[in-house]
Amino acid sequence: MSSRRGFTYRGFSLEELGQKSMDEFISLLPSRQRRSLTRGMNTEHIKLMEKIIESKESKKPVRTHCRDFIILPEIIGALVHVYNGREFIRVNILPEMLGHYLGEYAPTCKQVKHSAPGIGATRSSQFVPLK
Repeated sequence: MSSRRGFTYRGFSLEELGQKSMDEFISLLPSRQRRSLTRGMNTEHIKLMEKIIESKESKKPVRTHCRDFIILPEIIGALVHVYNGREFIRVNILPEMLGHYLGEYAPTCKQVKHSAPGIGATRSSQFVPLK
């Protein structure tokens, strides 16, 4: 991808990808995504795809628990709220996300940041060195 020439995915521009059939686009994907899509989309994925396409014009977000949905060219530019197990994370679908899963952009775990010992710590673990 180059900023001067615009976005390309495996040598094809976004407009060219939009004109390709689903089978031609699937052949460009990595093996895991290609295998998943050649087996067909389940009803949950089909309904989500329809909702996203409908809401794309109105810029209204779609809420979903479906983290294993593969990002396709038809839904680029949409706004999706993906559930991470505790809350819905806002995800703007960008061209760079093609072929990835929605769940990759809504992390389920927070990074652990250690600080001072908490309540209930033993005497030995409460010791904090001066240096």
